[in-house]
Amino acid sequence: MAEKTSLSGLTEEEAKEFHGIFVSSFLAFTAIAVVAHILVWMWRPWL
Repeated sequence: MAEKTSLSGLTEEEAKEFHGIFVSSFLAFTAIAVVAHILVWMWRPWL
């Protein structure tokens, strides 16, 4: 029997692995953006 795949062609295990990498990458990007905004705010407040 063939493995069940989604519209993306990934198996459930592959989709879970991709999701984990995507979420951790998003959180890292968000953390870097927050730090960058804080540093710029300390340099030149915009409000």
